[in-house]
Amino acid sequence: MFFYFFFALLVFQRVAELVVAKKNEKWMVKRGALEHGQEHYPFIVLLHIAFLLSLFLEVILFEKQIVNLWHFVISLLAITQLIRYWALISLGQYWNTKIMIVPNDVVVRKGPYRFIRHPNYIVVAIELLFIPLLFQAYATAIIFTLLNIGMMTIRIPAEEKALSQHTNYLEVFKLSQEPNE
Repeated sequence: MFFYFFFALLVFQRVAELVVAKKNEKWMVKRGALEHGQEHYPFIVLLHIAFLLSLFLEVILFEKQIVNLWHFVISLLAITQLIRYWALISLGQYWNTKIMIVPNDVVVRKGPYRFIRHPNYIVVAIELLFIPLLFQAYATAIIFTLLNIGMMTIRIPAEEKALSQHTNYLEVFKLSQEPNE
């Protein structure tokens, strides 16, 4: 029973985030935002949908139960949610699931962004590993952690390139420009 509640909450959260992202996208487009990474974005969406399906099927079909250390895993996931919403609130209307850049805008460096450049990607990585582990869905945990690592090797460089080209990103995060860029 707990799994159904948890899963419904997870799906609700993802749908709510998509609604916020769409609203923010409209606001950014009105300000002249450019979208980057369109070629890989459908694969990110597919990865997240497939993750939810895999989690649901593995837990239900194989009658997986909550792990004995559930209190540790739930605590870890609760902390990641605090970081997720801290990042989302810190970016405000700039937060999006797409790479949307408003040229010449100032890069946000507050909240968790004071300490790390991509806190939300770390949150997602933790979720893709520990949500399945909470229910002993080991195949889902391994497969989607590996797929996410592959996706982030594409996503993060694309986002950093777009930010570097159109904003003060390199200056704000004190990064050096690579000679071949």
